[in-house]
Amino acid sequence: MEKLFTTNFWNDLLSILGRWVFTEVPGIIIITIGLLIVLKLISFAMQRFKKALIHRAERSDSTDIAESTKRINTLTDIIKTTVKVSIVTVYVIMLLSKFSIDVAPLLASAGILGLAVGFGAQELVRDYISGFFMLLEDQIRIGDVAIINGTGGAVERIELRTITLRDLSGVVHIFQNGKISSLSNMTKDWSAMVFEIGVAYKENVEEVIKVIEQVAGEMEIEEPYKANILEPIEVMGLDKFGDSAVVIKARFKTKAGQQWTVGREYRKRLKVAFDAKNIEIPFPHTTIYWGDQIDPLKLTMDKDVKAKQE
Repeated sequence: MEKLFTTNFWNDLLSILGRWVFTEVPGIIIITIGLLIVLKLISFAMQRFKKALIHRAERSDSTDIAESTKRINTLTDIIKTTVKVSIVTVYVIMLLSKFSIDVAPLLASAGILGLAVGFGAQELVRDYISGFFMLLEDQIRIGDVAIINGTGGAVERIELRTITLRDLSGVVHIFQNGKISSLSNMTKDWSAMVFEIGVAYKENVEEVIKVIEQVAGEMEIEEPYKANILEPIEVMGLDKFGDSAVVIKARFKTKAGQQWTVGREYRKRLKVAFDAKNIEIPFPHTTIYWGDQIDPLKLTMDKDVKAKQE
């Protein structure tokens, strides 16, 4: 402790520190600037690479542009993140060497520690392996609408360990890839909107089907719905007898993610067409029966009685 208060100690310390600053700090600054430049170049290169892939997909007549864009965005984001992590790791190792820290024992220790952690981190390894195969098999992409473990939403991020969904209420849900037991992609390649149209038993089913097809035919030739509808409406016929209605099932095949827009517009137009044709859409109602003869109770009010009451 007495050496801390001597002039020679501080002179030697300042001399060593000065030599280190003049010899090592320029190298640290250079590799730091190099890191920033490399990261910028990677971002620029990946952006150009992404645009080139999208442009190539646009020139192909057999490729769905929206689907290709989703896959390209997902894969390029994963590649960019992996490359950046690798470069930052190399930078940290070089930085440690500038501080005269022997990285060989650290790397050896990291290997042993990684082996030990590997046995205890089987769940983490499972997440990464599951994420890798999901990307390899193109099961889901950024921008898809999916249902994961019973929770639906738009896919905002896909990483090797997790998938992030945002539901209609804006709530963000994060799922570990290794714990995904069920995955339903609602916007893969193409989508469909299925209609179960209930009409009263008294209606002529053939006439109702004609109205359904007529309304669909008008939508199929109008913009912007024309571009989103892939095939004419498929009317499957009378599907079931309900408690108060006969149910006719039909389906529109649409571009991925456009089924809800097409479905809402079609339902609105069909309601207007049914009203114009006086086709009844049943709704729940109650009939009151009175007495032993099981006749419906009919309530009437005489005008004279009503006047006396007033």
